[in-house]
Formats: sequence, structure tokens, C-alpha cells
Amino acid sequence: MKLPVADLREVRRHTSGLMRSYRGPLTTVAVLHTLAALGGLAGPLILGNLVDAVVAGTTESYVIRVVSIGVAAIVAQAVLIKIAQRKAMVLGESVFAALRERFVETVTSLPLSTVEQAGTGDLVARTTNDVDRIQHAVRFGVPRLIVAVVTILLTVVASFIIAPQVAIAMFVGLPVMIVVTRWYLRRASPAYQREAAAYAALNGTITETVEGARTVDALRLARRRRGRVDDDLREAFDAERATLRLRTVLFPGIDLTFVVAPVAILVWGGYLISTGNVTLGAVTTITMYTFQLAGPVWELIFWLDEIQVAATSLARIIGVELVETDRTPSGDEPDDEHVVARDVRYAYREGQDVLHGIDLDLAVGERLAVVGPSGAGKSTLGRMLAGVHPPTGGSVTVGGVNLVDLPLEDLRGHVALVTQEHHVFVGTLAENLRLADVDADDEALRSALGSVDALTWAEALPEGLATTVGSGGHVLTPAQAQQVALARLVLLDPHTLVLDEATSLLDPRAARHLESSLDAVLTGRTVVAIAHRLHTAHDADRVAVVDGGRIAEIGPHDELVAAGGDYARLWESWQQE
Repeated sequence: MKLPVADLREVRRHTSGLMRSYRGPLTTVAVLHTLAALGGLAGPLILGNLVDAVVAGTTESYVIRVVSIGVAAIVAQAVLIKIAQRKAMVLGESVFAALRERFVETVTSLPLSTVEQAGTGDLVARTTNDVDRIQHAVRFGVPRLIVAVVTILLTVVASFIIAPQVAIAMFVGLPVMIVVTRWYLRRASPAYQREAAAYAALNGTITETVEGARTVDALRLARRRRGRVDDDLREAFDAERATLRLRTVLFPGIDLTFVVAPVAILVWGGYLISTGNVTLGAVTTITMYTFQLAGPVWELIFWLDEIQVAATSLARIIGVELVETDRTPSGDEPDDEHVVARDVRYAYREGQDVLHGIDLDLAVGERLAVVGPSGAGKSTLGRMLAGVHPPTGGSVTVGGVNLVDLPLEDLRGHVALVTQEHHVFVGTLAENLRLADVDADDEALRSALGSVDALTWAEALPEGLATTVGSGGHVLTPAQAQQVALARLVLLDPHTLVLDEATSLLDPRAARHLESSLDAVLTGRTVVAIAHRLHTAHDADRVAVVDGGRIAEIGPHDELVAAGGDYARLWESWQQE
């Protein structure tokens, strides 16, 4: 599964809405740059008038006065540019901040089922490469585009006011520019989308290879992974070469117009001077205006190329917002905390069920251990019971309401999942814990840490709860990170807990001690423990043996051992180990 990419219409709608939100600051920037551009027009106009004055005969005082006006115009332009650029940078930062916050909010609310099916490579590329490209365009491109467009328009208007007969020659290279630009624009969007997709695939391959380095080494997959990286690099290179080919046509074509226009003005202007239709000063002014246009036009073309890249990235980022939700809150409220699964089926791929009609009735306050061989469907069942994924068949309810009919905030107040996968965010230990309860005070944090046997090492950190952990901070061991995840669960305080091998990173003795410490916290709650250590099953009220996506056996530990079935064999094997 691939995350969607927004079409051009959606990108335009999104951009228009964003610009409307910043209409005031955008207008201020445009006005300031317009005034600055007007100051820039003064130089060639003054020079043209001076040329005509010299031809007709003038005085020293006139020259001094004209030069003084030119200097004043230059100073005024410099001041206006400084103010305008500052306003433009503030505008760019504000727009980018809004984009970034909206994107982070969207990403963090994506359905987990979608994220897992799409893979991490594409999403990581959108949160890194694509965001960086938009950041560059918004911070620098938008202000420079405003400057370029305003300068071009004012220069052309001024030229036609001064001498429309001469100004016509400014457009002699326009047909070439239009043809080349249209040719480029038709090909640019798909080319840059291909480039972005290529880097997304490359990022995903490299990330997966690095994260799975031990597995790669153990299974001797290095050559295969290098081959995969080489293939992705080759595609990225080809995509880059395709976009470079477009630029090698665009830039020389624009260069040609810059060469042709001044020559045409000088030739045509010379003829008009000879016939007495215009003055030498007018031709001089418009010739200088034409040379001045080279900078803004090049700026416009350069940012046209960059905006194409940014527009492609924006389409990919907006595309994340187009992911359909996997649940729609019904507004119904659960009557109690009774969790029931009826005929639950689930397929990661259509037509290939990994769960086959599972029925499970969890008594309130019951502890159920789920055991079985690897790949039997235990974790998938845990995700169904926690409401992480909607089942593709059947239902899972709490208090008579489907889990996927509850808003996520309400759902996590009823059922929460803690897996062997965990993450420590960059920040203090206290901030990591308050992700589960933003209002928790330090005493509540210490109590939660104590519940999971983590208070001793937490208080021994250099700054206690205020110690920065995560990337660049104090490095927590995998076992400590798992204890932090469990402490968050204590603070979240749901009624039903799904623990998917939540103590797997602790050694057996420490895990046993932690589970004993958690007993007081878990008392009165419904607990589903997906276990690979069977002492967890021994202590549970009931044990469910999952095999082949079905519940093969279910009942108390002693009854299942006495029955001599699959669980009895698992128990005997585990005891021998």
C-alpha cells in the first residue's frame, strides 16, 4: 500500500487557503517590495534623462541635482528592501510553522493500520525530504517570487510609459521563453514526483537495512541488501538525470531571450532615433531596464524550478491528509467495561485472513493469557482487542459499543495496548511520562515508576526526572525504555490492558519481579497478556491457545494441563527449558 499524493487541484486549493490566512502580512510584503522596486526604477530613468540633457546641453548644478536624487532613491530602496526582507522572512517562517504543525498533527493521527501497510520509508521521506524542500521554498522562494513578479511588472509598465515603440522590442524573445517554459512545465511535475518517490524508496531500504543489521548479518543477506540499495540508487540517479535534462533545456532557452532582447532594443531603438521618433535617453533607459529584468526573470525561472520541486513535495504532504480514517465515532457510550469479540476475522491482504472467526468474552477484571507459536496471530488478536485495527469481519465491543466507533481519546480510556516495541522521545524523563497524562505531578510520576520497578534507577539519573533522555540525551537501556512505556500505561489508567510481550526485553528474573509489582496496579482491571513466558499463563485466570489464527483451547491453566492438549505440551516443553 502506498500513501496517496494530492492532485494539482487539491494543491492549489490548499495553497490558496493558506495564502488567505496570511492575506494581511502578504499584502504588507508586496507593498514594501513594490515601493522598493519603484526605487530601483529611478536609476535608469535618471540616467536616460541625464543623457538627453547632456545631448541638449546642461549645467553642472543640474547634473549634481539629478545625481543627488538618484543617490536618495538608492538609499530609500535599500531601506525598503531591508524592511521588506525582514517582513518576508517572518511571513515565510509563519507559513512554514503552520504547515509543519498541521503536518505533524496529521501524521500523529494517521490510522496505525495505514502506517503499517504503507511502511516507514515513504512516511519518513515525507517528514524529512519533502518537509525540507517546502521549508526552503516557503522561507526563501515565496518572498523572492513576490520581489521578482513585482519588479518585472513595474519595469515593463515603466518602459511602456517612457517609450512604447521601443518597449515592444523587449518581448522579442518572449515566444522562445513561452515555448521552453511550457515544454518544461508539462514534464516537470511527473519527473519530480518520480524523483521524490525514488528517494522515498531509497530511504526506506537504507533505514530497514540499518535497523535490521543483525538480522542481515545473521542470515547473510548483505549482498542481497546491497543489491537492493544499488537498484534504488540507480533509480534515484536516473530520476535525478531526468530532471537535470529538463533544466538543461529550460536554462539555455531563457538565456537566449536575455541575449536577444537587448540587441533587439539597440537595433530597433537606433532606427527610431534616426527617424526622430524617440530620444537617445529613452533608448538608454529601456536598454538598462532590459538588463535589469535579467535578474528578476532569472529569479523567477530559478524559483519556478524550485517551486515545482516544492509543489511535488506539498502534494505528497497534503496526500497524507487524504488518507481515509479507519473509524468513525458513532457517539454511543459504553454501558460498562465488558469486552467481547464476536466472529473476529482480519486480513492484512484482501482474501488472506490471519484470524478466522475468533469469539472471546472477557469478564470484567479477568486476566487472560494468550499463548501459542510464533506467527499464530497472537499479536494481531491483541491489536483487535485494543481497537488498533478495525476487524475485517466480526466485531470487538466494550460495553456494547464497537471499539472502532469510539473516538481515540475515549477508546484509550477503556482499552490500551503496550507492546515490546517502544520509543523514548527526546525530552526529559518527566515529559516522556506525561505523554500519558499531561496533568500528572511529580509525585504521580514517581508512583508510576515505582509500580514498574523503575523508581530506583530513575532517581539515580543525573537530574532525576528532569534528566534529558532520548537521542542526544541520557541513553536508556532497552529494559529501562520498556519500563517507561509501562509507567505511561499506569498513568493512562485504562480499565482494560493488552500487554503484548510487554516485559520481553527484561531478563526472566526481572520480568517476574516486575509482573509481581504490577499485580497491585492491575488489580480490578481486565488484562490480556500475550506471553512468551508461560509463568504469566500459570498466574492467569484463563489461558487461550492461539494456533493458525484460531483459538485452539481456552480455560484455566490446571484444566488445560490436565486435558493433555496443545497447551499441556507447551507447558511441558517450557518447564524442561
